[in-house]
Amino acid sequence: MKKNAGTLILFLLLGWLLGTWVSTLLEPVTMLSFLTKSTTIDWSPSANLNIIRYNIDLHLKMSLLSLIGVIVSIWLYRKL
Repeated sequence: MKKNAGTLILFLLLGWLLGTWVSTLLEPVTMLSFLTKSTTIDWSPSANLNIIRYNIDLHLKMSLLSLIGVIVSIWLYRKL
């Protein structure tokens, strides 16, 4: 497989998604609450230029397991 920026972004997104899914599955386990507690990052750029108006809402949910998923995906990408 050829290494390029698109492959890296795909790996990062899949690692983040997998980490978030694992975090969601482990939420009922109270002993692992430090891994599953998430923080939401909100970003809402908008503009009104009289001919074009846009409003974008981005909500990024990050937990420790999501971060671990991203780190594992970077490690796997480097192993390619």
